[in-house]
Order: sequence, then C-alpha cells, then structure tokens
Amino acid sequence: MTATPAATAPAGTANVPLLQVRGLTKHFTVRRDFFGRATAAVRAVDGIDLDLAAGETLALVGESGCGKSTTGRLILRLIEPTSGEIRFRGHDVVAFSGEEEQRFRRHAQIVFQDPYASLNPRMTIGQILAEPLALHGLAAAGSARRARVEELLGLVGLAPFHAGRYPHEFSGGQRQRIGIARALAVEPQLVVCDEPVSALDVSVQAQVVNLLQDLQRRFGLGYLFIAHDLAVVKHIADRVAVMYLGKIVESAETRSLFAAPRHPYTQALLSAIPLPEPALRRQRRILQGDVPSPLAPPSGCRFHTRCPFAQEKCRVEEPLLADDGHGHCTACHFWPDIASAEGRLAAGTAAATGVPPNERLTRLQAFFVDRTSGVRHDVGSSPPSEAGD
Repeated sequence: MTATPAATAPAGTANVPLLQVRGLTKHFTVRRDFFGRATAAVRAVDGIDLDLAAGETLALVGESGCGKSTTGRLILRLIEPTSGEIRFRGHDVVAFSGEEEQRFRRHAQIVFQDPYASLNPRMTIGQILAEPLALHGLAAAGSARRARVEELLGLVGLAPFHAGRYPHEFSGGQRQRIGIARALAVEPQLVVCDEPVSALDVSVQAQVVNLLQDLQRRFGLGYLFIAHDLAVVKHIADRVAVMYLGKIVESAETRSLFAAPRHPYTQALLSAIPLPEPALRRQRRILQGDVPSPLAPPSGCRFHTRCPFAQEKCRVEEPLLADDGHGHCTACHFWPDIASAEGRLAAGTAAATGVPPNERLTRLQAFFVDRTSGVRHDVGSSPPSEAGD
C-alpha cells in the first residue's frame, strides 16, 4: 500500500487512544404496549467500557449470544446505540453525520464472520475491491485503480489474475483473504474482526491469523478481535475482555488472564481449552444450567445463577469492574478468595499427574517454526502455501 493507515489520522490526535468506549448500551425492543411504549427489550449490550490503542489487538470473548458481535457493530455504527459514548481518535462517533460519518467509515472497517455470505456473488473480485476505492475517491478509474486492486491482492497472498474471478471460484480461506483485502482497501486504522476464522478449517485459521498479524505489523492496525476460540485469542491478542450476558466481567493482558484467571466464568472458559497431551488430566469447571435470558437478566451479579461460589451478596448487589492497579479488572465480589483456591487446585493437579513432557509433541511444535522469520505456526496447521488455501 502506498501509505500506512497511521498517516491518515486526523490532526492533533497523535497521543489520543484509537478507540474509547464508555457506558455503551444497546437494548432491542421486542414488545410494545398499545401506546407504542417499550414493555420488553433484549439487553444485548448493557453498559460496557473498552479501550484500544493503535497497533494493539483487543480480543472480546464469551459464549454465543453474549453481545460480542453487537458490540462490534455498535462501534462501527452499523447499528445505533441506545446510550453510551464511542470515541475514535478523541472524536465522538455517535455525533458524526454526513461527510464526517463517511470519513469515519474509511478509518474503521470490518471483516465479517462468514466468508461465503460477505462477498457479492454477482461481482468479480476486482469489482469488489475497486468499489470502496471509488466510493472514497482513493484511486482514479482505469490503470491506477487496477494497479491498486492488484496491490491489495498481493498483500493477502493472492495473484493479480484472481481479480477476474467470482467468489464461488475460491475456497473459504481465500474468500476470507479477499474480505481482509476489501477492509484494507481504504487504509483503515481500526478493523473489527468478527470471528474471522470460526468458519475455516484449523490449518486455514492459522494462515489467516498469521496474515492478520503481519498486516498489523506493517500498517499499525488496531484490531477488535471478536472470537470464542480461546486458542486463537491467546495467539493473536495483546489484551482480552471477557463478556457475559452483555457485561464485561474480566479484562487483562493476555498473558496475565490466561496464567491467573480471576472471575469464575473466565476460569470455566479456560478450563474447556483442549490440552495437546492425552495423558494429562485436569480439573474441569463445568457450569450448571443455561445462560439466562437477556430479556430479564438476573439481579445482582448476572453470573450468580451458574456460579459455584455465589453468595447472598451476589444475588442483590452488582459487582463493579474494578482495576487492581496493574490493568487486571474483575467484576466479582469474592475474586481474591476464588483465585487463590483455583491456584491451589491447579498446583495440586499438576503435582498429582507427574506426566513427563511429550517429546514427540515437542518435536512437532518445533517443526512449525518458520526458521527464516521466527513466526510460530499453530500445531495442526501448515505454513501458508503459494497456491492459496
């Protein structure tokens, strides 16, 4: 690309965070009375705070239906928030209109979850990539626009001749690369990745994740990475925010959260990650019951109906998302006691198993290291191939 996304930032915003979200709320009305007043609403997102710096990846994780994708669409104003504040480079996104809103669309893009439904089947790949260029006036029609399309295809590992093909002629991984190229066409600063690899095979997931990381290093992109695959999140994210029933229940640096989760819900999520060691056994945290309805979320802590540590205080008083002073925030009244008990349990399990390291697995992991770049590929994946996915 001819210029990095950072070069297009509004003047006077060099030291301002890329994205700031405060008290973001979205309630979908599902029932009204005779006078048109809302009598029932789905509280999809219910007052969350997020911060994202340029060049950083913030992962938003949680069960299906917790409000992750709605949050991403609210930030991009694909749907309008009920209340709250969204600031991009210090500017109020909710107040944008007309030309301001179009300029914001250029700086903030999205990669959709479904690579099969997100591309127009009646348009060639060249037309799909040229459309945002024409909309924002970034390349003159003719040879300059064709050259830019070829450049975008090269960025995501595709060849110039692919511009003349239609979406149905590509594999799922190649289609997702095209979706990434379309997002990059307008040189954005923020990219919302809405479960960009969940519909792909494991080997192709690794290729797309590595591609996203490479593009981030080259262009300083900020990613809001929405996912439920914690193995992928651990590989790509700088920080993680855990969402449950429309609320953020824990957020921290990735290494800190995976090493010492504090909220019972986070502990349950991490205990479900498969281990690449068949002989190793660990204590699983199995949650009881179903996720409550967002039409009528529980009082107090929303997780108390499924939490094994719930007490009376949890049922009547909602915990605040409190920072411990080191950037690790937890919304739980009793997390210090829960975290210490979890640590003792993990230590006892490790000591009881006494399983020696798996030498074959270690050699396999070492094989998936690119000796030229030092980039590690996930076990079970293959390095990106020149022929595509």
